[in-house]
Amino acid sequence: MIFAWIIVIGVFLQVYFIASFFSGAGEGALDAHSFTGGLVVHGSELIVFLSSLAAFWGLWRWVGWSFLLFAFGTVQIFLAPDDGEGSGWVHGLHGLFALFVLVLAAYLAQRDMRLLGLRGEADMTPAPGPPPQPPA
Repeated sequence: MIFAWIIVIGVFLQVYFIASFFSGAGEGALDAHSFTGGLVVHGSELIVFLSSLAAFWGLWRWVGWSFLLFAFGTVQIFLAPDDGEGSGWVHGLHGLFALFVLVLAAYLAQRDMRLLGLRGEADMTPAPGPPPQPPA
């Protein structure tokens, strides 16, 4: 949950840094955008996926959502222009996929908060199995 929130905050910071770069802040803003995206956000995406493997082993749909976050983040990085060459239309998908990453990370963070009982009611549905036996 914590790393999903780090992703959400990191994407907002990245938007700020890239807007600052295009507004004339200089290479430092671009470096901050790249560092935040490459290390902080993408590293957090990997941690969200790996921790979901441990927390939700056997609940493959939930693990799949975390993997999808990591996959979107990885594809999103490769869509960024690196040398000014290539199609601007294709590189524009870098920003669009950042929105997908933001929404998916926010969804996972909210889900985890509900599961932990930090937001609303936790899902306390009993696991399938035999009903509990009365005390003897």
